[in-house]
Amino acid sequence: MAGLSCSLGAWFPRRRGLGLLLGGLSGRRGARSGCERREERVYLKDATGRYISPFHDVPLYAVNDQVLFNMVVEVPRWTNAKMEIATKDPLNPIKQDMKKGNLRYVTNIFPYKGYIWNYGALPQTWEDPHHKDKTTNCCGDNDPIDVCDIGSKLCSCGEVIQVKPLAALALIDEGEMDWKIIAINKEDPDSDKFNNIDDIRKYRPGYLEATLNWFRLYKIPDGKPENQFGFNGEFKDQAFAIDVIKSTHESWQSLIYNKTERGEINCKNVSITDSPFHCSQEEAEAIVRSAPACGEVKSIPEEVNKWHFLGK
Repeated sequence: MAGLSCSLGAWFPRRRGLGLLLGGLSGRRGARSGCERREERVYLKDATGRYISPFHDVPLYAVNDQVLFNMVVEVPRWTNAKMEIATKDPLNPIKQDMKKGNLRYVTNIFPYKGYIWNYGALPQTWEDPHHKDKTTNCCGDNDPIDVCDIGSKLCSCGEVIQVKPLAALALIDEGEMDWKIIAINKEDPDSDKFNNIDDIRKYRPGYLEATLNWFRLYKIPDGKPENQFGFNGEFKDQAFAIDVIKSTHESWQSLIYNKTERGEINCKNVSITDSPFHCSQEEAEAIVRSAPACGEVKSIPEEVNKWHFLGK
């Protein structure tokens, strides 16, 4: 399989309609100033200036390292906008999810504010909805595998960082398998101290418990029940987490080579030359040019800042 060489900072987010290349963002444009904008998309470019898919073109492994993985940041810590890789769109830009015609935000469960980690996905992974997980007996949620970066740096939407996996949590979201990989940014000043799940308990006491509680409760204010977990909510160790990542990478390989049912997943890519979905850079540029312009700037709904007290 043809791949991309990786160096930290080699990918740059570009927002449709801003007309410039951004090498470092301070978060989603508008979200930090109390505004929202429909149809806003974050496209990624590599170090050579090519438009790429954050789902398919960013390599999973960081410089062929079997312990360090690339992570595409979708949601910076402490923010609420539910930004995610658009798996059904060409080149899979990052955009805010919609529900019933409205932009989606996660609620604030006291004492948390928004997401409590930098949240994102591992590229070149896929939780196959046709594959039943042997440990939980649930099928995948049809998305790249999710990552929670517990490092101290506040990352930006569209940033690509290299992370070390430390643990895994088996979230079962409305009957679908939705693995959460707990990892740390290798650029974190304390990164060398973290090599397994016990180091999280030692150096970030309470973080695992807060993570479990956050995922259990965050949908309740929307009228949904508590989320359920495999293994009774027990976090699995680093070796288990890496096995899960490798398994979802194998599923993605079947996807990108058209060896499995992909449904509405868009597999267009610019780097995997032997994939039937490979496209030219000219086609990639045309995709970006044809994307809808950003909509009208509006104030973020006041309820996004509301704290919900659940008594748990």
